[in-house]
Amino acid sequence: MTFEEVVLVDENDRETGTAEKMEAHRKGLLHRAFSVFVVDSSGRLLLQKRASGKYHSPGLWTNTCCSHPRPGESVYDAAARRLQEEMGINCKLSESFTFIYRADFDNGLTEHEFDHVLIGLSDSKPVPDHKEVENYEYIDLDNLSADIEKNPGNYTVWFRIAYPKVKNLLNNLKA
Repeated sequence: MTFEEVVLVDENDRETGTAEKMEAHRKGLLHRAFSVFVVDSSGRLLLQKRASGKYHSPGLWTNTCCSHPRPGESVYDAAARRLQEEMGINCKLSESFTFIYRADFDNGLTEHEFDHVLIGLSDSKPVPDHKEVENYEYIDLDNLSADIEKNPGNYTVWFRIAYPKVKNLLNNLKA
């Protein structure tokens, strides 16, 4: 695994320093992250299934892509970069909201993130990086909501937190 740094922040998203990514996850340090949600022109959400080799939440369904900005990199630039790297998609992204969450995993790692949620529109066919993404699917929001309710363990923690607000925002755009 390559050396990657994350940006440490306080509860107001003010930078407090940096840490090596795995150290931040071992110690549960609050750091900046982002989650990208891409919908197509039919209003279906593009989900990815995380690759089985991921260091946490492998094989779970989640939003289109997510990651961490590098030190000195804006959230928007990082989100656009990772969307291209993970899914092979370029589209305009708009930041919608932020939230903080903490999740402890069985492998001793902890996600403690100040998460920026960005939404984009694209009808491009994904070209996923299979080291990151095992599978992908465009899904209708109502069908997705029903499946999350029936099978919550199939989805990442942060996705289950952010999705209801994203769905509400997307439904308000349609209205």
